Amino acid sequence: MIFEMTVQVRVPDFDKGQLWYQTLLNREPDFVPHGGFAEWELIPGCWLQVAEGEPAKDSGPLRLGVIDIESERARLKKELSVENFDIYSREEVPVKWGTFNDPWGNRLGFFEYLNKKERDERIKAVLG
Repeated sequence: MIFEMTVQVRVPDFDKGQLWYQTLLNREPDFVPHGGFAEWELIPGCWLQVAEGEPAKDSGPLRLGVIDIESERARLKKELSVENFDIYSREEVPVKWGTFNDPWGNRLGFFEYLNKKERDERIKAVLG
């Protein structure tokens, strides 16, 4: 039985990486067990780990659900100088999405449910 998960991204400059991810996530880490390693619990049982090291090549993207993808894109462009963050949609797909890179090449992204009722039902199912 799987009951929890972690996803790890690596950054060669941990201090800059931690600050970048703090800005991305709008908060301090939830757990810093030792130097060169920090964790954020994104939703119950789902952790993002930032670790000092060389980024994995050709992995990802790790996409995170957001309420408003356009406002998040604008925030990331302003606060983190994120470039190349185009937003896509397709008629048969219930979300719009976009992918971008952190400064070290880790592929990340956001998605937004098009149907607000479906979004609210997912939020309630995940967060209670």
